[in-house]
Amino acid sequence: MTQSLPPHERRSDRRLQMGSPARILFDDAAPVDAECAELSVGGMTLRSAYVPGEAEVLTVEVYSPPGGLERPPLIAHLRVKRCHMVSPGDYEVGGEIVEVIG
Repeated sequence: MTQSLPPHERRSDRRLQMGSPARILFDDAAPVDAECAELSVGGMTLRSAYVPGEAEVLTVEVYSPPGGLERPPLIAHLRVKRCHMVSPGDYEVGGEIVEVIG
């Protein structure tokens, strides 16, 4: 089954569909709202208006999914692996979690 997927879609970690609110944090600018569409042990997919640079490392907060248990947010550094436009002003950003902060 995995062999039929294109190389960029082959992952050893299970991906969970999330739909959770998230924010991209910056040292010198206001946070940008996002949605965590997928989450795995090694990475995540965000949807946002922010367009990151290639291999940029983002600080991301991911909150509990709607209707789920209220938990502290996941805070992680995410190295951007891909970014493409879903619709005008809406981008899908996929990345590798390089460090879990909290």
